[in-house]
Amino acid sequence: MEAVKLISSLSFLLLLLPLLFSSALADQNRSPFEFINGLKGCHKGNKTKGILELKHYMEKFGYLHYNHSSLHANDEEFDNLLEEAVKTYQQNYHMKATGTLDSETVSQMTKPRCGVPDIINGTNSMRPGRKGNHHRPGSLHTVGHYSFFPNRPRWPSNKYRLTYGFLSGTPNEAIGPVARAFQKWASATHFTFTQVQDYQSADLQIAFERRDHGDGAPFDGPGGTIAHAFAPTRGWFHYDKDERFSVGPTPGAFHLETVALHEIGHLLGLGHSQVPGAIMFPSISPGVSKGLHDDDIQGINALYQ
Repeated sequence: MEAVKLISSLSFLLLLLPLLFSSALADQNRSPFEFINGLKGCHKGNKTKGILELKHYMEKFGYLHYNHSSLHANDEEFDNLLEEAVKTYQQNYHMKATGTLDSETVSQMTKPRCGVPDIINGTNSMRPGRKGNHHRPGSLHTVGHYSFFPNRPRWPSNKYRLTYGFLSGTPNEAIGPVARAFQKWASATHFTFTQVQDYQSADLQIAFERRDHGDGAPFDGPGGTIAHAFAPTRGWFHYDKDERFSVGPTPGAFHLETVALHEIGHLLGLGHSQVPGAIMFPSISPGVSKGLHDDDIQGINALYQ
């Protein structure tokens, strides 16, 4: 009788193991932004699990900053600062600035995106300007809807011939799409790009990295930030190794060339754009391919005029 009970228990465990494994795998593949779906409808005054995580999200992309004495920096309360941060986010993405996490806001926030913040050191890289505007030195210069990094870093005139290299171990299928992205930028600018074998000596260094990889901007696993790059003249461009990428537009995978076009824009000095069709728009969906937009070309020409 005891043997029968033991066999029954073992059989139950064997049936349960695949379910447990499947659940663990689902958790592992869940987007780090998915928690925002559970905050739909939240607004100032709410105290809900997940709001602290939302604060971290808003801090990561530059919308929120608490000092050490801030009352609600480490709690789950939707406070005034978070409301203002949400309003700024909504303005940047052409939504009604209510400060409430409505369906449209949640939908945009949960999309995979570039890891470069929208607001850098307090400078909003997505705030639209007007053609012909002149700004004080050190402020963000925008014309139309494209933008530059604070202080307008760019490559000096004696560095318009740039080399690029790939870290050893880069997937072979990524080489062609990245090369094509460089060629498209070369066709729209005065830059030339040449691939070299010596990764360390290249002006622009491309690699596939995972989680914390030593550049101060850790990745977050599948479905969150899919890539990032740094302003001139640092020259680092990293894909998130945990994402699924493809050579051609493929459902469920990110288009290697499209991601490269965006990140090369950062390498040359462009910030994010408010134009959804622009390559410098911050978010990208799996299976989507994009090319250079008039807004991108106008922006790079303005930066190097």
